[in-house]
Amino acid sequence: MSEKSSEVIENAAEQNFEEMLEESLKNVNTNDKVIGVVEKIEPNSVMVTLDGRKQTGYIPVDELSSDPAAKPEDIVKVGDRLELLIMRTNDQEGTIMLSKKRVDATKGWDVFEQAQENNEILTGVVTEVVKGGIIVVSNAIRVFVPASQATASRRDPLEDLLQKEVEFRLLEIDRKRRRAVGSIRSVLKERSDAAKEAFWSTVEVGKKYKGVVKSLTSYGAFVDIGGVDGMIHISELSWVRIAHPSDVVKVGDEVEVYVKAIDEEKHNISLGYKKEEDNPWNKLVANYNVGDIVDVTIDGFCKHGAFAYIAPDVQKGLIHISQIANHRVEKPEDELKVGEVVKAKIAEIDSEKKRVSFSIKGALAAEEPAEEAVEE
Repeated sequence: MSEKSSEVIENAAEQNFEEMLEESLKNVNTNDKVIGVVEKIEPNSVMVTLDGRKQTGYIPVDELSSDPAAKPEDIVKVGDRLELLIMRTNDQEGTIMLSKKRVDATKGWDVFEQAQENNEILTGVVTEVVKGGIIVVSNAIRVFVPASQATASRRDPLEDLLQKEVEFRLLEIDRKRRRAVGSIRSVLKERSDAAKEAFWSTVEVGKKYKGVVKSLTSYGAFVDIGGVDGMIHISELSWVRIAHPSDVVKVGDEVEVYVKAIDEEKHNISLGYKKEEDNPWNKLVANYNVGDIVDVTIDGFCKHGAFAYIAPDVQKGLIHISQIANHRVEKPEDELKVGEVVKAKIAEIDSEKKRVSFSIKGALAAEEPAEEAVEE
């Protein structure tokens, strides 16, 4: 075959291929919607075969979802049939660039318009914290939620919402400008008002609740018990004296409380926390008797004597100054030190006044016969 004949055949084949390619793309127009079947998932794109055309198209990763952090493998799977929009065709390479998120967004705007008209609640996932607020992706649309509308309290950090599903209402939508503004706070307030109404209709003294510690002050702890805050006074946190509520609870702790008092006019709730089974007096009565010799720890002093307890969670009692030693004592501090452990006899248990008294002198007297017996 001559060189000229070979060149003619080659040019004809190339021309035939170009014609076939042109024919294949002839009915493919930008902004047309097509169905694509996922063939391959790559880090930066998804390859699809157009249904009924046997042509290859690709979806760039930024055209898959409105969430910039979303990964292709989390959105689609091989074999999925997707409704896609043609973004661009390349006649020379025979490739078609497609978009999934634009088809989804078109449907999303329809949903948004109806939701705004009916004041419906929508759900979405917080994908970004931006200047002045957050971005929520819902129905393939990026919704801007201002910081003032993002949380129940402006003190709450926006970062805590990242990647969480939230409920919101639409404040403003502009389909042409592709702008949507929403409010999470309006939904939270509605939920809170409903919870408060339900709470006040059922609350009663003695009723138990599980709550979360929201804040601490020098005089008590505030607890959220289902949309309503109640306060545990510092005296109700422990049977023993504490310096600050943080000695017992921390912000964020889940606690079980009960209602001690209700002020419906001011909508104030007083809560109890300490349990009766932990009452030091009950532990004393159940486990100890008058005459028992026990180890006590010195806890403090007064002009009448020294305070001591058998254990931190057992009733504190008084060692009268006359019962500290076998000799005259001017000041309790001369004989004892705070934190010192000494043996004492339970001299009295007054159930009516809930008082207990100890005697070091009594314990010493109880030991004397035993010592004399040893000497004999």
